[in-house]
Amino acid sequence: MAETETKQAAKPEPAKAPAEKQTNCPACNKPLKKLKRYYRNGKLYCNKKCWQKAAKAKPKDAAKA
Repeated sequence: MAETETKQAAKPEPAKAPAEKQTNCPACNKPLKKLKRYYRNGKLYCNKKCWQKAAKAKPKDAAKA
């Protein structure tokens, strides 16, 4: 039992790179302010209007590809 514990302790886990912090709105590329953020679908937008703009643009891009 002591052998398995030492084997597990001997294996160093690879260091995970910290996730990059999102600094600009994906729709309009404006800098995001801490007080004014709109979070939808795993991304931060500057407001609801930009989120709707990005949501409408997404299906058009998929149709072109």
